[in-house]
Amino acid sequence: MPVGTLANVKTLTPAQLRDTGAQMILSNTYHLHLQPGEGIVAGGGGLHKFMGWDGPILTDSGGFQVFSLSEMRKISERGVKFRSPHDGQIIELTPERSIEIQNTLGADIIMAFDECPPYPVSREEVETATERTYRWLLRCIETHKRPEQALFGIVQGGIYSDLRSRAANALTELDLPGYAIGGVSVGEEPELIHEIVRVTAPLLPVNKPRYLMGVGTYREIAIAIAAGIDLFDCVIPTRWARHGTAMVRGERWNLKNARFREDFQPLDADCPCYTCKNFTRAYISHLVRSQEILAYTLLSIHNITEIIHFTQKIRQSILQGSFATDFARWLNTDNSVELEHG
Repeated sequence: MPVGTLANVKTLTPAQLRDTGAQMILSNTYHLHLQPGEGIVAGGGGLHKFMGWDGPILTDSGGFQVFSLSEMRKISERGVKFRSPHDGQIIELTPERSIEIQNTLGADIIMAFDECPPYPVSREEVETATERTYRWLLRCIETHKRPEQALFGIVQGGIYSDLRSRAANALTELDLPGYAIGGVSVGEEPELIHEIVRVTAPLLPVNKPRYLMGVGTYREIAIAIAAGIDLFDCVIPTRWARHGTAMVRGERWNLKNARFREDFQPLDADCPCYTCKNFTRAYISHLVRSQEILAYTLLSIHNITEIIHFTQKIRQSILQGSFATDFARWLNTDNSVELEHG
């Protein structure tokens, strides 16, 4: 799922996004609450109409963003108080308030409000956060008023497999529409992330969507799919695009590099995206060097198409029974080819 934090995937129109093959996007409860406010989104007809996207939308709960404000927030059983980075106003976000905001925004999938501990912290702190996340989930379920919106629970537990197992088992007993694995990609080494996913994903129901939050490199996606994960979101494709970086067959290319200045090939001759069918590496390099906005649009189109086609190829290989063979390069835990995670 491409990330559209503020009801837009940066630098792309909905039509351009649709042409990449994207089916679902993610927007951010915390940021939309601060700007423009869920009331304005509702006044515009709800999130889909407001942003002109007719496909599915998932909104996260705002928990990760609030907990990243480590010096600006205070956690209690009730919820979290934090100082708005926009105007300094004190805001309280509780499980109830998070769900009310998401009900008002009108996304198709909404996420329970959770406590996302950073890495590293003590086991005691992780256990406390995991248990609180479960209590908050019960309050989210009680508050949720729009049954057409699927409410997903989030499995926390840090790097501790027994806490992950305990949380997963507790959540599945609630028979929710779907489940997410949270609290990864918050500072751990990639191998720790892989181990968390391998332990946790098989504990979640096979007939419900399983969502790994905040992960989106080739290797991480392939390993997670092998464990049973269905959904991903990540800012990498558009963030790298805004830094002049292309994703090409799992490699990371900096278009400012001198080798691209007179390279008149497409980024990838086999890529079906608008960028690769119409422009050369040299032209995109020129745009990047000139800091032209079009560079970021063209690279975002390509990068999102690239990562979505990667997952489409995985799906086809699973149907053909050749996944382990076709994607051995990415499944091999000793593989040194690794794009940084985020």
